[in-house]
This record gives sequence, structure tokens and C-alpha cells, in this order.
Amino acid sequence: MSSPASHDPARLLAQWWATYTAVDEDDDMLDTDRRLAVTAPFGQTWPGLAPSRETAINPDHLASEYAQAFLADRPQTRLGLVAAASGAEALAVVGWDGPCNYDNDTAKFSAVLRDWEHRFGARVVAVGFSTLHLSISAPPVDEHEALLVAAEHFAFCPDNIWQGSRPYTLAAYAERITGAHYWDFWWD
Repeated sequence: MSSPASHDPARLLAQWWATYTAVDEDDDMLDTDRRLAVTAPFGQTWPGLAPSRETAINPDHLASEYAQAFLADRPQTRLGLVAAASGAEALAVVGWDGPCNYDNDTAKFSAVLRDWEHRFGARVVAVGFSTLHLSISAPPVDEHEALLVAAEHFAFCPDNIWQGSRPYTLAAYAERITGAHYWDFWWD
């Protein structure tokens, strides 16, 4: 595994976007028209990063509240302590392999998470075998910002859009995350 510091989050997300929006005639999940409809209005063109957001909510306090709610809903959850500067760094330190079906280098995902910590007040609250749960103190608040964040989520974890509890388009997913103080990811 590499180091999170050796990766540029914007470049990673753009590369992943290009991979997941590429038209593949042999794709068994989505035909070409459906694949492009999912990523509308951007299609195959990476829209770039969403802007940073200011927050009046303390990110660590919000993470604590979300962790308590998460534990109340899932009492079988276990606590893990990791010597790391942040939750993003902790994933690389422990060698978490949740997105291994997409990329075996956890440091790449940690780099994106570290960026989200700065831009959106993201905090890692829980991880599972193939899941990641974040609290977000500065979520997108309008349609344009939410579409850009949804594009980042698609690049980071396409299964959230392709195979979630129901398949989404970016627009529908953006509507779901507008104002949401938590983001959940799962990789199939």
C-alpha cells in the first residue's frame, strides 16, 4: 500500500470517474444509454470537485452524536482504536480493504477522505468489511453543489449509485444527500 500523502484526491476522483463512465459494450450491468443516463448531466466529462463549505457545526461533536446513534441502531458494533492523526489516516494504517473490488490501495481512498475532512468536515464514524460511514458537518445545500458531491461519490464508490437500495441517477442521489449530515458507502 502507498501513502495517502502521495495521492492527489482531485486526480484520483477524475481517474475513477473516467474508468466508471467509460462506455463498455460488454458491460453486464448497464448498457451504454443507461450508463450515460446515470451520470447526467455530466455524462463522461468529469465536472471537477465541489467547493468547500463553511460550517457552524463542530465536526467532532457531530461525529460523536452520529456514533452514538449508529451504536444504538447497531449494538453489535465494536470499538476500534487506531494510532493515527485522523479517521482517514486510520483506514490506511489498519489496511482496511473495503473497496478491494475496485482498488487494493486503501491509501487512495484515505487521501480522498482526508480531503473531505477539510472540505466538508467529514469524520469516519464506522467501517465494516465493505462499508464506510461518515458524519458530515458541511453537507451540500443546493442542487448544483449536491450534483458535484454526487459525482465525487460516484467516482469514490460507484456501487452507491449503481447498486444501492435502489439504482440512482446522479440527480436523484444528489437530492438524497442535500443537507444530509451523514454519508454511507458500500462496495459490492
